[in-house]
Amino acid sequence: MSLIALATWITTAGGGLYLLSIWLIEYDKEFQSVTATRLPPAVLAAHVLLALGGLFLWIGYVIADQDRLAWIALGAVLLAATLGVFMASRWVGVYRTTREMRRSVAEQRAGRLTLAGDTRGVAVREFERDIGPPERNFPLPVVIAHGTFAAATIAFVLLTVSGVGGSS
Repeated sequence: MSLIALATWITTAGGGLYLLSIWLIEYDKEFQSVTATRLPPAVLAAHVLLALGGLFLWIGYVIADQDRLAWIALGAVLLAATLGVFMASRWVGVYRTTREMRRSVAEQRAGRLTLAGDTRGVAVREFERDIGPPERNFPLPVVIAHGTFAAATIAFVLLTVSGVGGSS
């Protein structure tokens, strides 16, 4: 059971690091004065550090089979999950707003006939679409998979710590 937990935790971390890379690429402090991120950098950093720290503790548990490492890793993953749920609840609003904005831009493009060489409206619409917090570009399937694998990881860690399925 602990190896299954390890596999799901690594998968979760991979998805999370992908989302973090998108956020880091899109984050611009100067631009944030126009549109602030809905994911506070301190919360995001704590989430990542707790999750990765817990993962390293879990690896130590799998190697050394010391129960205290498993319990500390459980605490770390539960704290990381709490922060993750907080960030996910804030991200949903960004996702909905971005989806509606992109949908309206697509409808305007489809309903408008542009004369040859008249690109002023298109340039304005492109600019409007690019305004928003850095997390506006998180792919929905990756966010869902990250959360699902995180929940599975917590379940497997809890089962292992409680003695179900053996220690490795």
